[in-house]
Amino acid sequence: MPDSSESLTHLRQQAEAIFRAGLEAVEPAAAIGRHCHRNRAVLVAGDNRYDLTRFRNIYVVGAGKAAAPMAAAVEMLLKERLTAGMVTVKYGHSAPLNQIHIAEAGHPVPDDSGARAAARILEMASRAGPDDLVICLISGGASALMPLPVTGITLAEKQAVNRLLLACGADIHEMNTVRKHLSAIKGGQLARAAHPATLLSLILSDVVGDDLDVIGSGPTVADTTTFADCIDIIARYHLAGDLPGPVTARIRAGLAGKVPETPKPGEAFFARSLQVVVGSNLEAARAAMDRARTMGFNALILSTMITGDTAAAAQLHGAIAREVVRSGLPVPPPACIISGGETTVAVTGSGTGGRNQEFALHAALAIAGAGEVVILSAGTDGTDGPTDAAGAMVDGETIRRAKALGLDPHGSLAQNDSYPFFRALGDLLITGPTCTNVMDLRIVLVGNATHDA
Repeated sequence: MPDSSESLTHLRQQAEAIFRAGLEAVEPAAAIGRHCHRNRAVLVAGDNRYDLTRFRNIYVVGAGKAAAPMAAAVEMLLKERLTAGMVTVKYGHSAPLNQIHIAEAGHPVPDDSGARAAARILEMASRAGPDDLVICLISGGASALMPLPVTGITLAEKQAVNRLLLACGADIHEMNTVRKHLSAIKGGQLARAAHPATLLSLILSDVVGDDLDVIGSGPTVADTTTFADCIDIIARYHLAGDLPGPVTARIRAGLAGKVPETPKPGEAFFARSLQVVVGSNLEAARAAMDRARTMGFNALILSTMITGDTAAAAQLHGAIAREVVRSGLPVPPPACIISGGETTVAVTGSGTGGRNQEFALHAALAIAGAGEVVILSAGTDGTDGPTDAAGAMVDGETIRRAKALGLDPHGSLAQNDSYPFFRALGDLLITGPTCTNVMDLRIVLVGNATHDA
C-alpha cells in the first residue's frame, strides 16, 4: 500500500489532469466547432442560419484573451467569404492569422495599443452596410482590451479607474457597469455602430451566469445598467475621493441626463444582433467532472456561480473536504468536488499573488492535517493576478511543509503575498497562456484512506 506522500502526489497529478480536461473543453477552436459549422454557403451558429451569398462583405471584429484562436477558427469556417477583420488580444496571446489583423494590448489595465485597436474595430463596424455581416468575437479580457474612452476622458484616467476597481474588490459586474459608462464602444455601442449590418456575436463567457451585457462589457447587446448604478458602486467602495475629476463629472452629468445613457433594450438596431455563447465555466466544469468519473472518483459539481470573498469561499471548500473525510457526505471517497466562478480579493497588502493563490492558501489552512485531501484553484486563462501562475495546489500537509521551511501563511495572507509562499513550496500551477478564459475552476479531491468508514 502506498504511503501518504505517494498518495498525495498521485492525487495532485489527478487534480491537475482533471483541471486540464476542463481547459480542453473550452479551447476556443473546439468551442466554436461545437456550436458553429458551415454547410456550403450556409453558416450555422447555434440555432441561427446565415446564407453567406446574401452578404456583400463579411467583417470579423472582437477582443479577448481567446480572440486569436477564435479568429483562426472563424477564418477556417469562412475562408474565401471573409472580407477583413481586426481583433485585440493580451500581450503574448497572439497567433498566426491569414486575413484578420491582430493587435496585442494591455490587460488587466488598458493601454494605448488597445485604444488604437478599439478605434479601428469601431471604424470597421461602422463601415458595414445593410448587405454586410459583422461577426464579433468576445472572450474574457475584452473589456480591458477594447478601451475607447468617451470624449472628455483620457486613457490615463480610465486606467486609474481600472486600478481602483481592481484593488477595491469590486466584482466583474460592478467593474463593467462603470466601464460601460466611460466608453464609446461598450454597452451596446458597437452594435449601434454596426447597424444596419447583420451582427453575430460568438462569445466565450468569463462571467458568472453568462450575463451577455457583462461579458466584455457587452459591446453588442443592450445595457441594463445605468449611471445611477455607477454612483451606487462608487459609494459602496468609497471611491469618490479617488476618482479623476473628469470621470466624476461624466457620471454626474449622466445622472442628470446631460449626456446620453448607453443603448437600452428596445433599441431598433438590436433586432439584427444575435449572440451565441460557445463556451462557459459550466462546460469546463462538466468536462472536468466527466474526467474525474473516468478516474474512479465520485464526482459532483458544487456550483459554477461562486462569487464573493475569496477567504470565505476557500474556508467553505475546506469545510466540505473535511465533511467528506468525516462522514462521506455529500459524496463518499474517493471524492471529487468541482466548483467554478470568480471570487474577489480586497487588496490591502503590497505582496504578489492572485485570487486563486489566495484561495489555495486559505484552503491549505482549512484542511491542515486532514490527510489525503488536495485542493487546486486556478484561472482557466493561465494567469492569476499579475503573476505567471494560473493558481496553486495544496494538500493536508502544505502548512506543515511551509512551517518547516520557515514560511508564515498568515503573514503571507496579510500582505497578499501568496505567490512567493507557493513558489518556495513548488506548489504553483503554471500552464502558460491557455488562450481561453471561462473564469476559475477549483478541484477538491479526497482519497480513500482518509474516510472513517
